[in-house]
Amino acid sequence: MEDAGTRARANHHETEGAHVPENTPPDHGPGADDDPHAEAVEGDEPLLPARVHRPSDLMRLLVGLLAIVVLLAIAAFAHGTTSGLEQDINKGTGQAPDLLIKIAGLASSIAILLVPVAFAIERLIKRDGLRIADGVLAAVLAHGVTLATDLWVARAAPDSIQEALTQPSPGDIHALTDPVHGYLAPVIAYMTAVGMSRRPRWRAVLWIVLLLDAFSMLVTGYTTPFSIILTVLIGWTVAYGTLYAVGSPNVRPTGQTLMAGLRHVGFHPVSAAREETTESENGDRGRRYFVTLEDGPPLDVTVVDREQQAQGFFYRAWRNLTLRGFATRSSLQSLRQALEQEALLAYAAIAAGANAPKLIATSELGPDAVMLVYEHSGGRTLDSLADAEITDELLRNTWHQVQALQSRRIAHRRLAGDAILVDRSGRVILTELRGGEIAAGELLLRMDVAQLVTTLGLRVGAERAVASAVGVLGPDAVADCLPMLQPIALTRSTRATLRRLARERAQREREAVLEASRQAKQARLDEAAETSGSALEEPGKKTVRAEQRAERRAMDEALDEAREEDLLTQIRHEVLRIRPQAPVEPARLERVRPRTLISFIAGAIGAYYLLTQLTHIEFGTLFAQAQWGWVLAAVAFSALSYVAAAMALLGFVPERVPFLRTAAAQVAGSFVKIVAPAAVGGVALNTRFLQRAGVRAGLAVASVGASQLFGLGCHILMLLSFGYLTGTEKTPSLSPSRTVIAGLLTVAVLVLVVTSVPFLRKFVVTRVRSLFAGVVPRMLDVLQRPQKLVTGIGGMLLLTACFVMCLDASVRAFGDGTSSLSIASVAVVFLAGNALGSAAPTPGGVGAVEASLTLGLIAFGLPKEVAAPAVLLYRLLTLWLPVLPGWLAFNHLTRKGAL
Repeated sequence: MEDAGTRARANHHETEGAHVPENTPPDHGPGADDDPHAEAVEGDEPLLPARVHRPSDLMRLLVGLLAIVVLLAIAAFAHGTTSGLEQDINKGTGQAPDLLIKIAGLASSIAILLVPVAFAIERLIKRDGLRIADGVLAAVLAHGVTLATDLWVARAAPDSIQEALTQPSPGDIHALTDPVHGYLAPVIAYMTAVGMSRRPRWRAVLWIVLLLDAFSMLVTGYTTPFSIILTVLIGWTVAYGTLYAVGSPNVRPTGQTLMAGLRHVGFHPVSAAREETTESENGDRGRRYFVTLEDGPPLDVTVVDREQQAQGFFYRAWRNLTLRGFATRSSLQSLRQALEQEALLAYAAIAAGANAPKLIATSELGPDAVMLVYEHSGGRTLDSLADAEITDELLRNTWHQVQALQSRRIAHRRLAGDAILVDRSGRVILTELRGGEIAAGELLLRMDVAQLVTTLGLRVGAERAVASAVGVLGPDAVADCLPMLQPIALTRSTRATLRRLARERAQREREAVLEASRQAKQARLDEAAETSGSALEEPGKKTVRAEQRAERRAMDEALDEAREEDLLTQIRHEVLRIRPQAPVEPARLERVRPRTLISFIAGAIGAYYLLTQLTHIEFGTLFAQAQWGWVLAAVAFSALSYVAAAMALLGFVPERVPFLRTAAAQVAGSFVKIVAPAAVGGVALNTRFLQRAGVRAGLAVASVGASQLFGLGCHILMLLSFGYLTGTEKTPSLSPSRTVIAGLLTVAVLVLVVTSVPFLRKFVVTRVRSLFAGVVPRMLDVLQRPQKLVTGIGGMLLLTACFVMCLDASVRAFGDGTSSLSIASVAVVFLAGNALGSAAPTPGGVGAVEASLTLGLIAFGLPKEVAAPAVLLYRLLTLWLPVLPGWLAFNHLTRKGAL
């Protein structure tokens, strides 16, 4: 305590003027101006940043953008509603007296210019010039946005939006009114950015001015209701976007303000030292101070301001979205709610007989912060204790505190290591009660038990943690927590620790396998050295295979020996040893699983792309012109491609994997590639499928990499071969041999550029190495099984043939017999278009594949009237129509645990 006070006094001269930012209003804290002793108070605190980026500003920006999108959607699709609304408003305002209209127009025109100027003068007098600068910047940006919106509505917007936002000007029936008011949006942006909404009087004046201005413009026919709403939304959104981008002036209370606040509630502080604490998982623990008084014991003071209290908002919002209501708490509380909740939990915990910090005073520190004053408890957190200091008595004392809370139905909600304090006498004190809950349900109480047994298990092991819990709570209470013993029910810091331990276990397993492999190879070398008389003889294939099987067996045994159970599994086993009949099925805490949410979003994206493509299709013309025999042939080739894809994958997997399930996974890939680039989605899905099928992660990646590598080689060879064949044909519009040569020269130039630039060379080498790591040993395994190799290469050739024949059948379906191309030409077009599609960043190569295939067919002499519908049919059969069965296969395999 003396060190904190000495350090505070030593830094007094440095912090006296540095802690009061220029933008801090004079009435920031109670007693800051009228206390004659405020300047004599010493403090020890790091300098606060001048500006902060508030999550609340970002949320308002996103809400404003969403509101603008919804408004434009209503204007575009609900034309009848917008027209009826305008007619009703015009009919109602048409009955207003002319004198009232003129007075309102004159008053609003004057006030809308005078109010911002008056507010700016008031802020400048109070030395708050930074806010004025923010407001001017927001006004300029809002004006630019209004000009861009006016230009878009006038030239590119749909007619329905233009009709909703404009109408004939009363002064000139041939001209239209402005879609967005160029002077009103900047005023709204300015007034929002300077913080007028926090001052009730100025806010009331602003709303009166806005209503008068809107009324006068509507009555006189210079605007529409949707135009006014859009203007307000643009100004509001631009203001908060500006505030989040440049940051808002930091109005957090400083150490000097804290001292004045303590004097205001009757204390006489001498010094304050801010505690250096790690960032909380919730981000809203507040800043903590150790305060010494002129007389009496020291204090622990927690200061919570709006910015700090809003930290972690997005994480809590995500938890509220994915978890059921009883497992979460409010994503964003007001300062008053946070103050009341912490005070209530502090009093309730002490009344229940638990050791908790004693709250002795609370107070506001201006409009944006509150403080909570506790008696100084001292001690160290459980995380800071050495392992030898965590005795069985300490564990029992911790459980006794939790038992006291649960006896009064109080849930702590965050029993992590930094929330358990141990003083010098060994007394356990529970802190961090802000996130707790009174009158808690049974599930919340069981979650507390699961959390604490995991927290203690991380320090002393599962056996001691479970034994201490059973000794205090009883076996039944501990057994009831098993359904809650899952990562999603634990705190964020605990989950991070469990993930770190899992990575360390995986690393130890990999090292054990590598060591076993090294020892097996060394044993073979030693055996070969001992039998030097036969060293010149080549070992037979059976001997090589036997040695490889022995090496794999040794690696599997080493992996089994090195495999460790995770902590949660160990805790379950310890509890089941005491209560074998305990429930082990995890409780359903998730409202929406992340995988389900991702699947829904992916389905929405796929449906969007599908609808955008189908809207441009003239189905009547297609049905009238198509030759249905060739259409059915194209459908057959498209269906056969999934069998070929399964063969191409399984040919590079020595392990036994079900063929039908592999084919279903390839069908599921037709859905995945809609929501991800083709070169990424297929690789990830096949790797995941092989892992779920029992193939080890490294071998699964190597198998998919080997398949990709062989496929790339086959693709290049076939492109060169068919390019050469087309070069021998007398095509009237293109010399394919020259095209092939130009393509090869282009590839050569790109290779030279990549290899000559160090940054590009390192980037490509790193990506290729990570993609094909372990591919060469996997290919050697496959080469020893000719049947597998034939299956893989045959599947790749069959896959390419199916797509080429599908495209050829699509061409013939719309051709008249004289406009068809040779198979070699169709193959060159397909191979080139498929390469572009894999390189394109769009899902499934949408746009790039259609354009390249159409241009390629036209370049080879096919009429545009045949090429366009042929490519459309081909893409429908190979990309769009398989989306629904692919989605069904994806969900089926996910439910079966195959993905």
